[in-house]
Amino acid sequence: MILIIAKIFIVLVALLHCYFLWLEMFAWTTRAKKVFKNFPDHLFEPTKALAANQGLYNGFLAAGLIWSLLISDSVWSINIALFFMGCVLVAGIYGAMTASKKIFFVQGLPALLGIVFLLLALNS
Repeated sequence: MILIIAKIFIVLVALLHCYFLWLEMFAWTTRAKKVFKNFPDHLFEPTKALAANQGLYNGFLAAGLIWSLLISDSVWSINIALFFMGCVLVAGIYGAMTASKKIFFVQGLPALLGIVFLLLALNS
């Protein structure tokens, strides 16, 4: 049961990062304006390439988490998931410290909870 909960968090975090990929790579000058309300409107167009690059990295995080779900060896799968969830957690903490505390709750907290459940699954 603990591993199932951990995998639910992995899927949740992967889906969030797929959304971030889409938002930053393909909807930066449209939908992102409604999400990033504190970002000045006139900067969306000039920062389009920077946002797309950031979105690509979010896609890599999602790909790693999805990959972890496809690995048949449970210990190897958990270790890969721990690595990518750790990356997400670090990004969430950094984002909270430098941009908005909300980032920790949207990105970091789900990763942290996933890590807790992965460690419980690894030790059970």
